[in-house]
Amino acid sequence: MTGAYTALTLKSMELHFTPEQEAQLAQIASQEGTDAQRLVKDAALRLLQEDARFRAAVREGSARADRGEFIEQQEMDARLEQMLRS
Repeated sequence: MTGAYTALTLKSMELHFTPEQEAQLAQIASQEGTDAQRLVKDAALRLLQEDARFRAAVREGSARADRGEFIEQQEMDARLEQMLRS
């Protein structure tokens, strides 16, 4: 790859960052007492965990809908309001 990018290699995966992104990663990692590679790996793992939770919730919602289990509009509004507050 050409351009103003540097590579961060994670075992069998290579990520490309601009110098500005690399500097930002280094700054955050330094503040957290870790290195950029660990910071990126931890962020990727959190993303995977959150994605798995989201997909499970979607599957559960679809299964409930397939069974005809719906909630009333008022309850949905209350749930959305609570989510927006948190």
